[in-house]
Amino acid sequence: MIVDMRKGATPEEIDGVVERARSLGLDIQLNLGTDKTIVAILGSNTGQLPTDIFAVLPGVENVARIMKPYKLASREFKAEDSIVSINGIEIGGKRIVVMAGPCAVESEEQFMKAARTVKSSGACIVRGGAFKPRTSPFSFQGLGKAGLELLVRARERFSIPVVTEVVDTHDVSQVSKYADILQVGARNMQNFTLLTEIGKSKCPVLLKRGLSATITEWLTAADYLLAEGNSQVILCERGIRTFEDSARFSLDVCSIPVVKKFSHLPLIVDPSHAAGHYSLVPAIAKAAVAAGADGLLIEVHPNPKEALVDGLQSLTPSDFARLMKELRRIAKAVGRYI
Repeated sequence: MIVDMRKGATPEEIDGVVERARSLGLDIQLNLGTDKTIVAILGSNTGQLPTDIFAVLPGVENVARIMKPYKLASREFKAEDSIVSINGIEIGGKRIVVMAGPCAVESEEQFMKAARTVKSSGACIVRGGAFKPRTSPFSFQGLGKAGLELLVRARERFSIPVVTEVVDTHDVSQVSKYADILQVGARNMQNFTLLTEIGKSKCPVLLKRGLSATITEWLTAADYLLAEGNSQVILCERGIRTFEDSARFSLDVCSIPVVKKFSHLPLIVDPSHAAGHYSLVPAIAKAAVAAGADGLLIEVHPNPKEALVDGLQSLTPSDFARLMKELRRIAKAVGRYI
């Protein structure tokens, strides 16, 4: 249930709505806009309560129910676009934010070369996995804490924020001390215990869409983060599993305008995992920017032939530099910039 406070509602009037909700055993989330405040009333029994309970309170302009399963991620809760700021880099504004780097941190030499490469070509955030959830238990699982330390070293050396995946609730506190953005992988999109723990951390988070998740399920998963008071949520479309097997996954370009219509959260696209092959990445990346994505997450490796993880879908430094030049033209054509 959404309670729209009238423009100029006093703090006492807002507190009155909050206290009434809590007296009924309900949770609340406040959206303090520039013009007016919106109070989200949350609870499993809100559908059984008449809207008049809140409509009669002083300062209330309108009360409406959110019929979608997701609440806090919806446009009804927040009409204007959310912007997530990472060390002054705004995700969700006019700038197309490119995050790039290897899928996994393999060694100091490899990661420093990658960080230097992606920054010199125009990426503003470097990616690298210290913990890697793999389909097979015999595949490379990442360097763990040693990988996290290399992320920090790269951040300090090149003055660039870092994003890395967290796969276990017990690691959230540790990883949040090293990374600027916590990534939730596709396999963990509905790991609600992990989402709740990350939400409590208040650390910026990149939430990838699950392999077979609908957009509604994806946005409802985002609510788990938002419900803990973490407003710094970035969505990431990375392709979904369909009957088509000519690419690794099917990139749902349609999800970009759909999410923009129904949610205020910024959205970026991972063309590398969708493609599964480096030759397909540039075209998918360009399509994402043209369709309205707020950023890209691209795999770049100094030497893809020697990569321990996902070498086939990783761009070489020269291919990435070429793509960045092409993306700038696309961004300009749609009124944005990189």
